[in-house]
Amino acid sequence: MHVHLLGVCGTFMGGLALLARELGFEVSGSDAHVYPPMSTLLKQEGIAVQSGYLPSHLSPEPDLVVIGNALSRGNAAVEHVLDRDLPYTSGPAFLADHVLQGRWVLAVAGTHGKTTTSSLLAWILDYAGLKPGFLIGGLPQNFGVSARLGEAPFFVVEADEYDSAFFDKRSKFVHYRPRTAVLNNLEFDHADIFPDLAAIERQFHHLVRTVPGTGLLLAPTGDEALGRVLQQGCWTPVERFAVDATPRDGTWTARLLEPDGSRFELFWGRESQGDVSWTQWGAHNVHNALAAVAAARHAGVPPRQALAALPAFTGVRRRLERRGEARGVTVYDDFAHHPTAVSASVAALRRRVGQAGRIVAILEPRSNTMRMGVHQNSLAAAFAGADEVLIFQPPDLTWDIHGVARSSPAPAQVFDNVSAIVAAVLASARSGDHVLVMSNGAFGGIHERLLEALGGP
Repeated sequence: MHVHLLGVCGTFMGGLALLARELGFEVSGSDAHVYPPMSTLLKQEGIAVQSGYLPSHLSPEPDLVVIGNALSRGNAAVEHVLDRDLPYTSGPAFLADHVLQGRWVLAVAGTHGKTTTSSLLAWILDYAGLKPGFLIGGLPQNFGVSARLGEAPFFVVEADEYDSAFFDKRSKFVHYRPRTAVLNNLEFDHADIFPDLAAIERQFHHLVRTVPGTGLLLAPTGDEALGRVLQQGCWTPVERFAVDATPRDGTWTARLLEPDGSRFELFWGRESQGDVSWTQWGAHNVHNALAAVAAARHAGVPPRQALAALPAFTGVRRRLERRGEARGVTVYDDFAHHPTAVSASVAALRRRVGQAGRIVAILEPRSNTMRMGVHQNSLAAAFAGADEVLIFQPPDLTWDIHGVARSSPAPAQVFDNVSAIVAAVLASARSGDHVLVMSNGAFGGIHERLLEALGGP
């Protein structure tokens, strides 16, 4: 069977292409933005990728077209599919129909931490010899790929609440029918498709409805939005988890042994399962690890064995990733694009470097929600802990980002081009500084440009 994916260079769709290839399908794809690393990975796997959405890319006609959720009516390729009556489906539906049938699905949902928690969970299961399949919206460095079929029965999937396709406005995760579901947290996001938090809570409850009574839900204590979700009805056992909480029966807890989260002790109920030192840092990553260990236990991995896997976990690309150092200045790349994530990343770095290290926080407000100005009133406070803040202003931003700079707890400036940001860092940087770049896009190659400028004569 020949499968063609529209929007193939997105992380989810690219991973789907890799799975389709493993299934033995002939796979091709097209995308408006064909660029590394996904384009390189697909080429290495023998998957032909074409640039743009020309109807000619669908000749000879494939047996099935998988349409990514970034495409809508009016797109030339979409119109060709409809006019020619070609068989088509969404990415999540393809995954459910061709990969997840008969598998024990472990789904990780939530506003924050899905990619890291999914990667941790897949690594723990792999470390235990279970050889899970997975589809993750990022690049787990332990595996070097975002997706693989693995061996039955276990399959880990990053369960996104974003819509499935232009013809299916349900959240992706309603297709997955997990037996183990992690609800990592819940806040308002994706303002381009959800009018308010209640609408997202409704989609999360659709996910809860699909988990069998013999399955397991994992949710943090004290998350009010998830509390409302579960109050709408729950037919599955729920286990709770929390960081720096008092151990108690039926709850997973972690106690930080180092302020930066690089060492912690884990409890199941009142019994300690051991402590672990690992290369990751930040209380938010301890939270993610706690969820992953609890989910792995449901799949049969004892907590002590799961903890033994954590020191070998090498992280996820673009999650507080150290990109390099020049003249004593360290540059980090982080995917944060929501005030809560920005705050967590800045706080994690502050605890890591202590009070002596100077932190320069750089933000590109690129996500649809950020560009709509939904978080403009809470963004400034997220920079607490930074010593200097540099904010990029996209040319089509419709709200006053200078107001964020004025309200920032650290001195802040706004720039309308990447070159000016690089020049500002170069002018003030000194040995021992830490430059934290936060964006969910390529940000004009700013990381390489910073390192090149800092390392120049």
